Amino acid sequence: MQPQMSHQAMGYDRTSTMFSPDGRLLQVEYAKKTVKQGTSAIGIVCKDGVILVADKRIVEKLIVPESVEKVFQVDEHIGATASGIISDGRVLIERSQVLSQQHRVTYDSPIDVQTIVKDICDIKQQFTQYGGARPFGVSILFAGVDGGDNEAEPKLFLTDPTGIFFEFKATAIGEGETEIKEILDSEYKENINVEDGIKLAIKAIRKVLGKEFDIARIDGAYIKIDEKKFVRLTQDKLSKYK
Repeated sequence: MQPQMSHQAMGYDRTSTMFSPDGRLLQVEYAKKTVKQGTSAIGIVCKDGVILVADKRIVEKLIVPESVEKVFQVDEHIGATASGIISDGRVLIERSQVLSQQHRVTYDSPIDVQTIVKDICDIKQQFTQYGGARPFGVSILFAGVDGGDNEAEPKLFLTDPTGIFFEFKATAIGEGETEIKEILDSEYKENINVEDGIKLAIKAIRKVLGKEFDIARIDGAYIKIDEKKFVRLTQDKLSKYK
């Protein structure tokens, strides 16, 4: 009797719309593995805001560090970062930027973070269901501040290639995800402030990268509850965290 053939050999991974006999969509699982090979990105909800910090992974000395963007502004009060195939992430983040502007024009008010997350996840899910296109090989962290002045609340959501999303207090995606989450599990506190949150995120990335760590590789931003403004961390600001 011939040994049982693998799912790959039997062709169950040739399309994202074909279930394997044990109920798996292999192309979607491959997309999730792609995310784990991407650069590290961290989101942390703080008592006074929310932060995003990511590794830009600059592999050539002649690349201008400022030209590499890993943390994106979606709206005045929302930011995003991605891990995996960044070109996939850029397309989806640009979609979220358009959606947020359409909401402002239509309703004369800022969009909430979860509305954007649901729209992006709907698109991701479609690409796991219809033939002729591969799933998006990217996970995106969306962070922002929702609500009025008296009810403002920081939010952090993770979207994965399946189209599922979760809200987190702190999480990480990309390479070193497991190590970073262990650090967050042990050191994150709900009363942490933005300043200490940035320090914690950079500490986690430093541990993952080891000797390869360079502050020039770090991209980051924060949104404070009282300001509701996306503020990018410049190299001057980041230099004090060396």
